[in-house]
Amino acid sequence: MGTRLIAAACAAALLAGCQHLAPALPGVADLRPQPQLPDPFTFADGRPVRSKADWQHRRAELAVQVQHYELGVKPGAAPVQARMDGADLVVSVTHEGRTFRFPAKIQLPQGGKAPYPAIIGMGAVSLNNDDLQRMGVALITFPNNLVAEQQNGGSRGKGGFYDLYGSGHMAGAMAAWSWGVSRLIDALEQTPDARIDAGRLGITGCSRNGKGAIVAGAFDERIRLTIAQESGSGGAAGWRISDAQRAAGQNVQTLRQIVTENVWFTENFKQFGEAATRLPFDQHEVMGLIAPRALLVVENTSMEWLGNESAFRTSLAAREIWTALGAEDAMGIAQVGGHPHCQLPASQYGHVNAYARRFLLNEAGVDTRVLTTDGTFERDPKAWVIWSTPALH
Repeated sequence: MGTRLIAAACAAALLAGCQHLAPALPGVADLRPQPQLPDPFTFADGRPVRSKADWQHRRAELAVQVQHYELGVKPGAAPVQARMDGADLVVSVTHEGRTFRFPAKIQLPQGGKAPYPAIIGMGAVSLNNDDLQRMGVALITFPNNLVAEQQNGGSRGKGGFYDLYGSGHMAGAMAAWSWGVSRLIDALEQTPDARIDAGRLGITGCSRNGKGAIVAGAFDERIRLTIAQESGSGGAAGWRISDAQRAAGQNVQTLRQIVTENVWFTENFKQFGEAATRLPFDQHEVMGLIAPRALLVVENTSMEWLGNESAFRTSLAAREIWTALGAEDAMGIAQVGGHPHCQLPASQYGHVNAYARRFLLNEAGVDTRVLTTDGTFERDPKAWVIWSTPALH
């Protein structure tokens, strides 16, 4: 990755100027295999992370690695214009003389007072929507498939993002969606008629769109709350643990399979299809890019294909980052089975409501400590975590 692309990667993560901190980015064959989950508290050059300031530099380093090896580079800001058309916020983005427009439908709540906090749904919001609306939270539909298609492996380079940046751009669909969400937030900031408080935004999505929600939350610090729903491998489920589930005879999606299914990742990510242990990071660190902002991982124990055990244990490892930052109550894990995919069960409504009340409605004293599963998974991450968690000051 050249200096220009590293700078773009840093800017995309709101970390402009981190190029002097960029890690070495060797080829797959030159990366050292790491069977356990890599240490988020050690820089690529071996230095330990000792402070919260160090974590910001480490986060910058991880942001570059994740974009280089897994996602592709998310471009920086582009000129945006916006207008309301009925319930739709029509967003127009211009780049080098080309313009791409997309509508984002806004469903204002029954309760609360404008300007309203809002949850952006990657494709849709499939949470306890009626509760959220009564609480005063608006729902916004982000049409991610218009930004970057995800029909199958033949979708690469298709969609409005690629009309602007070229069909050969290295960004996979999720990096393109993240760029689109950032442009939507730009539009909300400059459109008072939308009646949305752009300082109180969440992002959510389910399944493949849950993966996208994590990426959007990781790469835009204006997002205060990320709710990842049944996001599976490449979302909350880590590559290494999913491989272990598969090796144990379970029907779990792995890196080897996912790169053949769709275009969510950068094209070159397929190099890791037989070498997931050579990745210098795993999904616990991708989720960790959100820290110390809020993340709620909502999982379904019944979905073996999505890496049910992997999602729980990888999320446990990610939670150590919030613990190190003294923000453990801003990262929750709620896993329960026995319900259809992407249909939030009533037993998880309270967790979603608590996170919305605290992080979007600014209610004090809301208990957001949640770490639950109805599975038989080990709650101690030590089998996969061989590093220590520091207390960062």
